Amino acid sequence: MSYSEFKTIAEVSDRFDLTVDESKNLFADIAPVKVSEFLQQILERNIPLASAINTEKARSELLIAPTLLEIRHIYKNEVGFFSGSEFNIDSELGLNGYCDFILTASREIYEICRPVLTLVEAKNENIKGGLPQCMAEMIAAQKFNLRDNINLPIYGAVTTGIIWQFLILEGNLLCIDLREYYIRDTDKLLAILSHPFQTLK
Repeated sequence: MSYSEFKTIAEVSDRFDLTVDESKNLFADIAPVKVSEFLQQILERNIPLASAINTEKARSELLIAPTLLEIRHIYKNEVGFFSGSEFNIDSELGLNGYCDFILTASREIYEICRPVLTLVEAKNENIKGGLPQCMAEMIAAQKFNLRDNINLPIYGAVTTGIIWQFLILEGNLLCIDLREYYIRDTDKLLAILSHPFQTLK
């Protein structure tokens, strides 16, 4: 198996003995983050084009990558950014394959280094269909970090570029946010994506 072969939330939770909680608004109280004029201009130009092309690749390149790179900018390049990278952790458990986007709390840009904090899975339209794959990637990140005794919450997101849904994995508890966020709520999106990296400041 690989990450993309996980098709249901139940399949992932059963295989990895997870408790899944879908009842919380995880980021209700988070304070918005100021959006740079640079990102505002990029999104203003790219949202209509990405929506018109309407492919996963276009949305990834035009919307998702610029938004994630803003986090790297906010933290003065102390965040590692990886796109379409192989992340093979345990092939026997199906924790192998390629991840759309990975953010790490490391300056390293040539190699994925610990700690991995955020996994983002891009989907053209089907948010729900991307949740199991993202969950599996988050479990892989948790196992990867624990090799160095790093036990931090792992954040995940499944996004069409326009709509974003977030997840948090702590131990065996995986929470799926009740709320979806939209690209035009950019200040709130950046606040959520920044959250795992707050200690870097």
